[in-house]
Amino acid sequence: MSLGGEYYDPDDEEYAAPDQASEIADAEFDLDQSAQRANDAHAPEGERLQKVLARAGVGSRRACEDLIAKGKVTVDGKRATLGMRVDPQSAVVRVDGARVQTRDDLVYLAFNKPLGVLSAMSDDRDRPTLADYLQRYSDKGVRLFHVGRLDFDTEGLILLTNDGALAHKLAHPSYGVPKTYLAEVIGPVAKDVGKRLRDGIELEDGPAKVDSFRLVDTNGNRVLVELILHEGRKHIVRRMLAEVGHPVQSLVRTRFGPVNLGGQRPGVLRPLTSKEIADLFAIVDQ
Repeated sequence: MSLGGEYYDPDDEEYAAPDQASEIADAEFDLDQSAQRANDAHAPEGERLQKVLARAGVGSRRACEDLIAKGKVTVDGKRATLGMRVDPQSAVVRVDGARVQTRDDLVYLAFNKPLGVLSAMSDDRDRPTLADYLQRYSDKGVRLFHVGRLDFDTEGLILLTNDGALAHKLAHPSYGVPKTYLAEVIGPVAKDVGKRLRDGIELEDGPAKVDSFRLVDTNGNRVLVELILHEGRKHIVRRMLAEVGHPVQSLVRTRFGPVNLGGQRPGVLRPLTSKEIADLFAIVDQ
């Protein structure tokens, strides 16, 4: 299947997003307003840094001025100064070493994928897809890509963005982004299961292990367990639990790196906070 001009296998647990995404507007602002700001940002004199930081959610303009005055802000690797003007479309701005995304044409969303929704933007079998929940973005010409994927019968957190460079890195196995899952299995779960999974077990496509495993709750013969792992092979959580004698009854991804699902309901989208975006950039060291 082809998505955005790049081939991927829909059966892969993770796939790399295209390196480039189309120019689109920020999820938090009207497209016309965003386009006007983009035009202003490309003016020869640029925009005042404190204004750019405030719009990115760092704080009020006064608070951003204080950060600049205290030497906590750098632009393209150099200490910023009060009154400095920048091009938010190209400048690399950091506050206390953490990258701040200053481009207002980029969208970063957290989505709680419901059970029975395909992690794709289209499907030739007419199954529900992510695109069914993104109509208000596609209507405005906003083209979003998913970071990795979740199985059709798995629910939970999936990130969506038009920042192709960041999405590609977050989905790439070399960055080892930790992912947290809650799985319901049939109990009882023996005490040595966690150790076996942490030490590593052998699957048909090679060894696999979790970073963390714990029992969360028990209700009769149903046991809720939490696993944290950084790899994303096909059906990896289901295969690992089946290998230790506990086939998955239901599975939810609750966390992707620094982004937590929390109380977000299935089918609901929310924009990432500026801190979450900065923390994602920190993972890939952009």
